[in-house]
Amino acid sequence: MARIAGVELQDNWRVEYALTNIKGIGMSLSKKILDELKLNKGKRVSELTNDEIAKIAGKIEEYPTEGELIRKVRANISRLTAIGSYVGIRHTKGLPVRGQRTKSNARTKRGKRKTVGAFKKEAMTKVQPAKKEG
Repeated sequence: MARIAGVELQDNWRVEYALTNIKGIGMSLSKKILDELKLNKGKRVSELTNDEIAKIAGKIEEYPTEGELIRKVRANISRLTAIGSYVGIRHTKGLPVRGQRTKSNARTKRGKRKTVGAFKKEAMTKVQPAKKEG
């Protein structure tokens, strides 16, 4: 298993797909890196030489990946909340940020809600005596 940018790459995977396991590197960037280094995209990770792995690792260091990328995203979000922008406020309230509707959707972002108004007969009898006494 080759280790690039702190991520173990599967030996039996093709290089262009294996590089996408690194956070911050998608398919298009993976292909771009391999084209710039003039490496065969169809080559398996186990077939790479140490020189090729070093070249790939050096090229990947030019881009924000893994921890550095996560820190950048967190810093951007905290900056938006600090200046009080609309997007920052949406982040602090835990609501969708990119203009999605929230009246009927956004359940995963807004959290699970309990049903109101739909009681079973047994539950209703327990609630009614409490109302009469109070």
